[in-house]
Parts: sequence; structure tokens; C-alpha cells
Amino acid sequence: MTDTTYQHILILFLGVCGLLLALTLFGAALRARYGRGQDNPVIETYMTRVHSWWTMVLLFVLALMLGRVGVVLLFAFASFSALREFLTLTYKRQADHIALALAFFAVLPLQYLFVGLGWQAVYTVFIPVYAFLLLPVVSALRGDASGFLVRVAETQWGLMITVFCASHVPALLNLGFPDYPADRGLLLIAFLVMVVQFGDLLDFYFGRRLGRTRIVPGLSPKTWEGASLGVASAALIGGALAWLTPFPVWGAMAMAAVASATGQAGNLVIAAIKRDRGVRDWSHLIPGQGGFVDQMDSVMFAAPVFYHLTALAWAS
Repeated sequence: MTDTTYQHILILFLGVCGLLLALTLFGAALRARYGRGQDNPVIETYMTRVHSWWTMVLLFVLALMLGRVGVVLLFAFASFSALREFLTLTYKRQADHIALALAFFAVLPLQYLFVGLGWQAVYTVFIPVYAFLLLPVVSALRGDASGFLVRVAETQWGLMITVFCASHVPALLNLGFPDYPADRGLLLIAFLVMVVQFGDLLDFYFGRRLGRTRIVPGLSPKTWEGASLGVASAALIGGALAWLTPFPVWGAMAMAAVASATGQAGNLVIAAIKRDRGVRDWSHLIPGQGGFVDQMDSVMFAAPVFYHLTALAWAS
């Protein structure tokens, strides 16, 4: 990693720490207004989430500092945890045990190995073609046809969303750009994660403050007003962070808007799955935040779209 890239990662880290510190002090001030013994559930939930953000930011920045290996390992771990959460809520039988073991301990690590090695021709088809064909055969050989199509489809969906899509975040390191050093792909990853997460946060804020028209009543509180302002805010943030990317300012704004819009669409899909399964969160692994799927849903949907648009429009 060059000194310039290292310095830019530190600048980002300090900037995000400054923001989190401000949010922490704001929560502490709200707590002080209620005094001891008068905890407000909303404030306590807010503080729990801020504390979780501190941990997640530290882990993400540490991975960036470690370079390619750190980022690949971080997202491989996140995919493993998200896949476990996803498949916990699906219908499975004993006949699926070998296929599930292959999904966790063969397909997932191989996908990230191919990404780490930069084998684009392999990691772009490995899960949607070869795993898609292999795992149903493994289950079929066990001879249990009860709910077979549902069982296979749910496993395929889990792999596609939590592993294949998520792996396109570290895969950004494999793209080359004119006048953009290879190690700065770490900054492009930071750009994607930040514009999607901030877009979600501002969609939530504006939706609660200004939202009037729900996009899908009965499924999600997400509103057209909040979503539109969230995408617009992500575009503005993307323009401000254009120095992290190989894009011009207008290009960074366009890519940020697309990533945010795609991520919000993914959020609706995951909300529909949770509603179907009758759960509020995928797990309680992250205090105040739910599980890995809850945290990564927008990024997982945005990553492959962002990756392919970047490869087609900007990569050399």
C-alpha cells in the first residue's frame, strides 16, 4: 500500500470517528436530560447502535489497513455469518446436510479464494452456474423429494445474496483504471460502503420526518419521499467523496445514486423475506442492529451492480 493511500484511509477513519464522537456526545446529552433512573428506551437503543457502529468502523478500517487479504477475509467472515442467518430461517431436511456443508465449507471459501486471486472469469460464474448445478444434484442423490424445489431454491438464494453478491465488494480490487493505482481500490470499497450506508441512514431520517407515501404499504415503512431524498443525499456525498474514486465528480454522484437506489431496493426484498418468515431481525448478533443480513442487505444488492457498471464504464 502506498503512503498516499494509507494517509487517505487515515483521513477517512478520523473523519468517521469525529462523526461518531459527535453522535456519542449527542446521545450522552440526551441521557443527561432524563437523569439517573429515568432511561428512555429510544435513547438507549440509539446509544446501543452508536456503540455498535464504533466496533464495525474499527473492524472495517483495520481490514482496509491490512489491504487485499484483510478485506477479503472480512467479507468472507461476514458472508459466512450472513449465510448462517439466512439458512437458519429456511426449510431443510436431513438430505440437505451434505449440500449445506459444501455451501459453507467449499463454495463460500472457494468464491473468496477466486476473488483474492483475481480470477474474474471464475468468480463471476462459479456460484450462479457451477454451484447452482452441483448442490441440487447432491441433495437429489439423497432420495428425499419432500419440498425439494423450495429447499434447493432457498439454498441457492442464500448463496447468491450473502456470498456471490457480497463478494463483489472485495472484487472491486481486481479492476484497473487509468491513472488510478491498484491499491486505491481499497478507497473505492470505502466509497461504496459509505454512500450506501449514509443513503440508508438519510432515507430513514427523511422518511420519518417528511415521508407521507409508503412505497409498499404493509411491508416496510420506507416512503417515496425518504427514498428519493436518501438517493439524492447519497449522490451529494458521492460527489464530495469523488477524490476516493477513479470517477469525475459527476460520475461519482451518478454511481453513488445508483448504488443507493439499488441498495434500497434490496432492503425492500429483505424486508419481504423477513415478513414472510415472521421475524423482525435476522439475528441479535450485533447489539441494536440485528444481524449481518440486516446490516449488509443494501450493500449486498448494490455491490454487483456497482461492480459491473464500474467495470463497463470506467475500468481500463
